[in-house]
Formats: sequence, C-alpha cells, structure tokens
Amino acid sequence: MHHRSDISESMDLYAFIDDPRLKRVFDAFFAGCVLIVILPLLALIALAILLVSRGAPIYSHQRVGLNGRTFGCLKFRTMIPNADEALKDLLENCPAAAREWATHRKLRNDPRILPVIGQFMRQTSLDELPQFFNVLLGDMSVVGPRPVVQDELEKYGSRKSLYLSVRPGLTGPWQIGNRSNESYENRVNLDADYVSNRSMAIDLGIILSTARMFLRGRNPNAF
Repeated sequence: MHHRSDISESMDLYAFIDDPRLKRVFDAFFAGCVLIVILPLLALIALAILLVSRGAPIYSHQRVGLNGRTFGCLKFRTMIPNADEALKDLLENCPAAAREWATHRKLRNDPRILPVIGQFMRQTSLDELPQFFNVLLGDMSVVGPRPVVQDELEKYGSRKSLYLSVRPGLTGPWQIGNRSNESYENRVNLDADYVSNRSMAIDLGIILSTARMFLRGRNPNAF
C-alpha cells in the first residue's frame, strides 16, 4: 500500500514538472533575466547594424505559433533592406540557388547578407537574441520546434498538428545539431520527435547545449 502511494506521488511530481503552465512560467522568468543581462549587448548590435546599413536594425517576420496563431518573430537584420526582392531575382535567375533554397530554405553564399557583421551574427546566432522578447510576450518558448512560415508548415504533413500544439522555440534540437546542413525532412523529424517526447529535463539539456555552443563562438554549420 505504501509502495503504491510512493509511485502515485512520483507520477504526480513528474506531471507537475512537465505541466505546460510551469514551462510558461519558466520561459517568462528565464527570458526576463536574460534580457536584463544582455540589454547593453542588444544596443551595441543595433548600433553596429546602423553603421553598415540604412533601415531599422530589428525586423519582424510573420511565423506560425501555438494553435496556428501568427506572430511577428523578431530578429536583428542581417540582410540588405530590399532582401525579399533580391532573393526573388536570384531564385528566378540561378537554378542552383533555387534548388538549395528549396532544400534548406537558406543559402550558403547569400548575396543579401550585410557586409562585415551579417555573416558573423548568423553564425553566432546573435541575430536571434531579440526573440527573448517573443518569449517574454508568450509568442515563443525558450525551447521548442523551429518557428516556421505558413508555406513551410504544409511540409509537416500529418505532423502539422504536433507543431501547432506547442509554442515554437528560440532554440531546439535543430539548434544544437547540424542546423543548416540538415535536410528539411530531417528538421521536421527533429521537431516532431521533440514535441512527442518533450519534458523539462530535455529542455534544460537543450538550453545547456545551446549555451555551450554560444560561448564557443561561431557555428560553421550555421548560415
């Protein structure tokens, strides 16, 4: 009888630890603490962008979040102001770039990248630091699947419901893996596997791995 009670208490504890409400409290607390620490760094990065390119240093791009709600995902701008037009022109005139974009949704030698600082920010993930504001606002989680645009979501097929059941993450299993070297199918698999098996223990492990990568500096697999 006592043994059953111990098992029941342990199950209740695990359920509490992995409660989505606790994850949201953790996200807000963690993001708030990080933002307090990095505000001077955010200001310096914004100033550096303004020195090499006209236009706002931070931009908002529509992504799909929890339950299909769209939100403005924040990033430091690492590209020239007319990046969308430049991308369209490149894909129409360069079949190799079009194939690479279709596979990765990124380009290794992207002509839209800002000189001097653009590639550095992308390889060190400094461009993603404004997303801590998204986490604080409840649009994103610290750990979760990659935030995707609407047309990417269709590539999730039967696993789309898994993606929509959680908030997208500032970091996740794709961040600590090969990132840009992953095929799109593998990225979807990573997201689906994370959502199916998510727990606070897994989240903390991903956060620690992400912090180690950030402190080491550049990630050559990111572009």
